[in-house]
Amino acid sequence: MKRRNFIQSASLISTGALIAPSMWPNIVVPKAKDKLGVALVGLGYYSTDILAKSLQFTQKCILAGIVTGTPAKAEKWKSMYQLKDQNIYNYADFDQIANNPDIDVIYIVLPPSMHAEYVIRAANAGKQVWCEKPMAPSVADCQSMIDACKKNKVSLAIGYRMHHEPNTQEIIQWARSKPYGKMLDLSAAAGYRENRTDHWKQKKAMGGGVMGDMGVYPLNAVRYATGLEPISVSAKASTTRPEIYHEVEETMQFELEFPGGLMATCEASFGKGLNTLQVNCERGGYTVDPFQAYSGAVVKTSDGKVLDKKLPNQQAKQMDDDAMAIMMKKPVLAPGEEGLKDIKVVEAIYRSAGSGMRVKI
Repeated sequence: MKRRNFIQSASLISTGALIAPSMWPNIVVPKAKDKLGVALVGLGYYSTDILAKSLQFTQKCILAGIVTGTPAKAEKWKSMYQLKDQNIYNYADFDQIANNPDIDVIYIVLPPSMHAEYVIRAANAGKQVWCEKPMAPSVADCQSMIDACKKNKVSLAIGYRMHHEPNTQEIIQWARSKPYGKMLDLSAAAGYRENRTDHWKQKKAMGGGVMGDMGVYPLNAVRYATGLEPISVSAKASTTRPEIYHEVEETMQFELEFPGGLMATCEASFGKGLNTLQVNCERGGYTVDPFQAYSGAVVKTSDGKVLDKKLPNQQAKQMDDDAMAIMMKKPVLAPGEEGLKDIKVVEAIYRSAGSGMRVKI
């Protein structure tokens, strides 16, 4: 958005001169505010070390509340972020958040197995909803989340931070403009060494396994790089540490087939560091290394271009973009339907890994 248009839009918001809500009958939007109040649900690493800190740099939203099952965390956060007592909830009184005008958005930052329950409860409370990725362990869960938000006329955004990153946005545009000609093949890999041994990521019932975390990065990347949806997949699950990863996979390798015979080779792992997207085309191509780092994507093309625009804070940009979409009554950049598309493929990946055969998506 151009700076002049942004200032004009912000001015309209601050004076309450928004276009009539009847023009957007499917979404209930809070009355005009300069900033939307966000409540974080689940105070693990990502909320504590990333989101809460990022909310100190946002322009269109603020940390207004928390939901935690740990009283000691509640007291610590209350002191650290000067939170009001009435804006601190636990999982038992969560639904009372419906009556709190300070909170406009509920951001679900829980293990994937808990996403559906709390997204639906947040939607039923009449709040706008943000949810971390992966969206949920199953397509059925994803659809129930989308349906609940539509029923309650609230928006649902999934935390695909790279969709808000400028170099990645250029790659997404290239899927349409094809500056290097027809795509021939591509590959993507994401991973790190996960050394925790008793975490939700190792527990099947909580949505663990690498496809319940890092797996959506290469999957989503080859989808946005091609602008296409895969039609079949062949997958293989493995582990080098069965004493830790005995319920779920440590590593997943999968090959996606797109329309026209285009193939994408992907890998996700909790056993090694991986962070590369490679796209080969008729007239060259490009490498993105890293493609999903907090510091930003770095794109190097076959004709010598380098894209390395930096954001001060990726998560702040993501949350501001989503807050502005709500305030301006526009679609969010990565809605629930985007999350569902990934999980549809994830389900097929598990079917293929279990059967040892290529399966249709």
